Parts: sequence; C-alpha cells; structure tokens
Amino acid sequence: MGQNAFRSIEKAEVEGKRVLVRVDMNVPMRDGVITDTNRIDRVLPSIRSLSARGAKVVVLSHFGRPKGKRVPEMSLRPVAEKMDELLESTQVRFISECISPEVEREVNSLENGQVVFLENLRFHPGEEASDPEFVKAIARLGDIYVNEAFSSCHRGHASIEAITKLLPSYAGYLVAAEIDALSTALDHPERPVAAVVGGAKVSTKISVLNNLVQKFDCVIIGGGMANTFLHAQGIDVGNALCEADLAGTARQIIKTAKAAGCEIMLPVDAVVAKEFKAGAPSEVCKLDAVPSDAMILDVGPETVKALILRLSTCRTLLWNGPLGAFEIEPFGEGTFALAREAARLTKAGSLVTVAGGGDTVAALNAAGVGKDFTYVSTAGGAFLEWLEGKELPGVAALRQNAQPNP
Repeated sequence: MGQNAFRSIEKAEVEGKRVLVRVDMNVPMRDGVITDTNRIDRVLPSIRSLSARGAKVVVLSHFGRPKGKRVPEMSLRPVAEKMDELLESTQVRFISECISPEVEREVNSLENGQVVFLENLRFHPGEEASDPEFVKAIARLGDIYVNEAFSSCHRGHASIEAITKLLPSYAGYLVAAEIDALSTALDHPERPVAAVVGGAKVSTKISVLNNLVQKFDCVIIGGGMANTFLHAQGIDVGNALCEADLAGTARQIIKTAKAAGCEIMLPVDAVVAKEFKAGAPSEVCKLDAVPSDAMILDVGPETVKALILRLSTCRTLLWNGPLGAFEIEPFGEGTFALAREAARLTKAGSLVTVAGGGDTVAALNAAGVGKDFTYVSTAGGAFLEWLEGKELPGVAALRQNAQPNP
C-alpha cells in the first residue's frame, strides 16, 4: 500500500480553504518546556506548504491522557508557541479551545496563509469516544482534512477516522512518507530482508514475530525477549528477565519460521552482571556459562560479529527494539555496534534501513546514527500494529476517502 492509494496534499486546491491538519504533538515535556522537537519538526513541511499556497491552516492535536477533562498541565499552548518559533515565516496563533462558537468565528476570520493551533482535543470525551456531535463540531471548522499524525493512526478517534467521512481527506507529507517506507520494507522489500526485533518482553510482540517470520528471510531477536527463546531451547539464562510461561509460544514461533524458510538468529554469547545499574561489574560469557545469580544485559562480541556478517548479506533491514539495556552503561554496546554497521551500509547504498518505536529511536540517537537510516518512523504503537499486519483505522479511512486527484 503505497502513496498512490491516497489523495496527496501536493495536488489539493487549498487556496482560500480552511484546512484542518491533524498532527500528533505528544512531545516530551518537562516543567512546561519541550525537550525534543522532533515531532514538531517533522510536520512543518506540510504546514509551510499549505500556508504558502494560501490555505487557512487549523492545527489539531492531542497531548497526554486528560480523559475528557481540561488539565492545565496538558495544554498545547507550549507546543503552539514552539511551532510558532520554528515556523519563522508564519505566525502561529493559539486558541485555548477546540470547539465553540468563538473558535468557529476565529477560524472563519482567518486570512489566506494564516495558521492557528487549537487546544487539546482530548479535553473533550468526544474525541476518544468518536462522538458524532463532536466530529461534526470539528468538521465545521474546515473545508479539507489532512492527516499528518501517523503515530495516532491506530486509534479510531474522532479526528483520525470519523472526520474523513465528513470532509475531503488527504495524507500529509509525513503520513505519506511513513506509509511508503513501511510498505516498502514489509510488503515490497528488496531481498534478502532481515528484521531486528528487541525489547524486554515477548508478550508485547508475539503478533509482530508471527507476522515477520512468515515474510522475512531473517529475524534477529534480542533484548529480554531473546532470553525467553533461549530458555525455550533449554538454555539456563540465570537471573535474567525471562517469560518462562511463554516458552511454548517461542517454540511455536521458531517452528513457524522454519516452515516459512526464515532464519531466527539468537545471541551466542552475552554481557552479564549481578546488578542492573550503570557501571556495574560485568563480564562476557558463553550462553552455556551464565552464572545463576547474573542477569543477561547485552549481547556479546561474538553475537555482534555474527549479526554484522549476516547484515552484509541483506538488502533491507527493519528495526524495532534494542538488543540490550542500552540506556545503562556499558550495556548498549551490542545495539550501538549493529546500528553503526547498519548506518554504514545504508550510506554505502547497499542496505535500506527502516526503524521505529520510541526505544529504537532513542538507541539509534545514542549510537549517533539517528539520521543515517533510510527512514526512522515517529510512531510507536502504530508502528507495532503495522508490523503485526493490522490495518490501521486512520490509514484505512484515508484510503476509503481517496479519489483520483484532478
């Protein structure tokens, strides 16, 4: 499912039109100060383009989980002010409500090219409940709808799904790029294609693994998840995180992979420590020699060497989840080494790399290669559900709304 399945805002007639742009500004914030502007930066091209083409731009978003009530700490005012600062050429005005007669009057008084940012949609219970009256109230503010919030497309909320039934709907530049990158990696990859799937628990990624092993040539399993697979094969993982009750599930995934011709790669050595804290004394050991009182906190150098060798044979790599406890020194070295090699191959033109998920993005940035992959998704839950093979409500709605561009 590529970009051609959707209306593109590039060809939309927007001059003089009120254009509702749904973004996801669930940005990290501390004491009212935004600590990472990545999500804002990624939607600016669409907003700049619409403004420059004479649209009256109305930005919609949620922030946090206020549960349908006004929570001052979850106001989008700081986000609007930061967007105003970053946009430079166009002023962004903040309106402290998202639906009301006053909001309608202010939106209807906009001049071509102006931008307003409305208050948190989730201050109203109708957003998450997709209440028809709330949907109508939002739709009255616009002539055209643009989805620029791929990271929220797994939610069947009012401003993501239902609104597309009331307004002509388009995919923004970011949403189109996300869908194109994931479709390329999952459905039409250049082979051989591999996936790195890491993180703490198998239980959170059973559906992801079941889907990927039936599509990919190789799935590399790391992090705490790998311990469950090792345990399922009779290997003593010491005091490491392990979901022993999922051993049967792990064995079934291995069986499914074998039937599909997919190689599953697990660690062959590990970095272990008796304490889970920065600077804790650690050692490298073979997997048949993990001390009973030690935790596996990273993959070892022999594993890294094997993974790098396997990567050299691949043409596409999808990455979700770290190989170890990368946020605590020195247990990120395995993740960082593989990430740097993937980045090197990407820059050399021999590997297409697509990554996503909050921990993954943080790990790539910590390795210094966050900007060197082919594509890094802004999404978390939506990225995972796409990997599971699910159709996201927001994406399905855009596709159903699509018509040939004039």
